[in-house]
Amino acid sequence: MGERSIKVFIATHKLYEMPKDSLYLPVQAGAALHMKLPYQSDAQGESISVKNPNYCELTVLYWAWKNTSADYMGLCHYRRYFKGADGPITGAELRNVLKNVDVVLPKPRNYFIETNYSQYIHAHHEEDLIQTKMILQEKHPECCEHWDRVMKRTVGHRFNMFIMKEERFHQYCQWLFGILFELEKRLDISNYSVNDARVFGFVAERLLDIWLETNGIVYQELPVYETEKVNWLKKGSSFVVRKVRAMIGVRSK
Repeated sequence: MGERSIKVFIATHKLYEMPKDSLYLPVQAGAALHMKLPYQSDAQGESISVKNPNYCELTVLYWAWKNTSADYMGLCHYRRYFKGADGPITGAELRNVLKNVDVVLPKPRNYFIETNYSQYIHAHHEEDLIQTKMILQEKHPECCEHWDRVMKRTVGHRFNMFIMKEERFHQYCQWLFGILFELEKRLDISNYSVNDARVFGFVAERLLDIWLETNGIVYQELPVYETEKVNWLKKGSSFVVRKVRAMIGVRSK
């Protein structure tokens, strides 16, 4: 048996210095709506590229699902990768990890004073989650107890980042987009802010743990490598402001 193929798709909307390792394939997100960049387009073949303002990096995920194949497939971002010994993880490093598991995830985020549910509704629209749970009840009732459990926690996997064995990758995408396309039919986002209109990308972040736990998926967590310094003061301040507004009944716009 030859060496297993691995492809990690980098969602990007701008020119940026990309890892040179052949593990990675930069893909322009929302290519149908913007000037062409010298990267693979997410608008070729079967695609939802035009939905990028609402689906974010998931338009790249959908393109990869429908148009590519590899033994292992994954998604990361042009500023955010799984961390290796010296920057973004290399193909050699990743192969060592995948000897033991079929799924790799980023280290989870901990909100400490917020649950996954309360953090979402203080930052976005609660109706997004209400409708999502209704869809699960109708289409995937086996997921509901896991939804309740995950939403009560303060930790969760974010960024829509993962690497999965191809079979798992296809299973997850089939499940995820089935839910999101139904959610798209039910939500009226005509008055959402530009940020809140990215709703399907945000909801997908919350759905990953539901799928993992419903299916008993074993995974390994890796640190995240950020190519740009994170402004934790700004993030923390925004978090506190949303929390205070929620406490006094004013949702952040």
